[in-house]
Amino acid sequence: ISYPKNRINVLLLENVHPRAEELFKREGYNVESYKHSFSRDELKELIKNTTILGIRSKTLIDAELLDNANRLMTIGAFCIGTDQINLAESAEKGVAVFNAPYSNTRSVVELAIGEIIMLIRSVFEKSNKLHQGTWDKSCHGNYEVRGKKLGIIGYGNIGSQLSILAEAIGMEVYYYDIVDKLPLGNARKCDSMKQLLRKVDIVSIHVSGELNNFHLIGEKEFQMMKKGVVFLNLSRGFVVDLAALVKYLQNSKIYGAAIDVFEKEPKSNSEQFICELQKLPNVILTPHIGGSTVEAQRNIAEFVPGKIIDYINSGNSILSVNFPNIQLPELHKVHRLIHIHKNIPGMLAQINSVLGKYNINIEGQYLKTTKEIGYAITDISKGNHQELIRDLRMIPNTIKFRILY
Repeated sequence: ISYPKNRINVLLLENVHPRAEELFKREGYNVESYKHSFSRDELKELIKNTTILGIRSKTLIDAELLDNANRLMTIGAFCIGTDQINLAESAEKGVAVFNAPYSNTRSVVELAIGEIIMLIRSVFEKSNKLHQGTWDKSCHGNYEVRGKKLGIIGYGNIGSQLSILAEAIGMEVYYYDIVDKLPLGNARKCDSMKQLLRKVDIVSIHVSGELNNFHLIGEKEFQMMKKGVVFLNLSRGFVVDLAALVKYLQNSKIYGAAIDVFEKEPKSNSEQFICELQKLPNVILTPHIGGSTVEAQRNIAEFVPGKIIDYINSGNSILSVNFPNIQLPELHKVHRLIHIHKNIPGMLAQINSVLGKYNINIEGQYLKTTKEIGYAITDISKGNHQELIRDLRMIPNTIKFRILY
């Protein structure tokens, strides 16, 4: 009775690690994998027959695309961020979204630590000089990181792990987050971003991709910083006003900067990159590679398919970013009815009314809701329930319905 696995079509874009394709194929799904993203018109056609869509950060999924995706059951974001996906619209269409909130955390943190050391020692600038034949052996402007004050803006998975490693190499850690977060180790919480910016020697940004973080760091914030501060952004490109950053690099208020993300990024490796930060001294530019290590990409390519396959096979929605999270028991000699609906009063009563109409005994039932949708799971005894299935699909305000095994 379940949806046949050979009819589940997986579309993987943006060079997702081949381990993901391997896992989906092993499950019996049809998989198409591409190293690039597609134009909007191309994707509108491709997505029509797609059951599972896997993307990274460049592919934008909005309401119009979702309108063309009638067979779509789930989206996998093979990265941390999900701001490229319209999560609310996905939920309203019954499409569960999963991401990889932890899989590349260590890779991003290691890059941040490495860049802090290279900037504070002017390694990148001195290396460029040496490539040009200039021998600049001097300790002027070069410092140890030990004892320096690191300010972390955004104390989530990445920010908190950066806090631990930075403290382990002798740094004094301060952090600011709009959500109350428990400090790890000896990290100290700041009551405001202003307080943090005026205190620290190094600023590292690790906030989410929410639109209200647009130009979170701009002219006013750079003015608050200490002279000679080191600045890093490994979060989202639009979080920092680059024009203001250039200004304060040129007047030496900022000693050095490392930027891994940009408001406008090339769609492929063949497209030229142009940015106002190019050719400035003591500025490290990296092409959005914070999480791009072999280990991280393989971890992501195992974690995300694992969550998706579990959702398809058992209905588990745990760690979905837009669905009510339910951790379900294993299936044993039952049919599992999965009913996704608009969150309005009386939906569970209507489901149970239909079950009562056919004298169906409920073996187990689970319901969780968000503001917009409800996710109801009902385990019933096995049998031929074709009329029951039809009636459950016909309940008003049903978004999607399916039955497992």
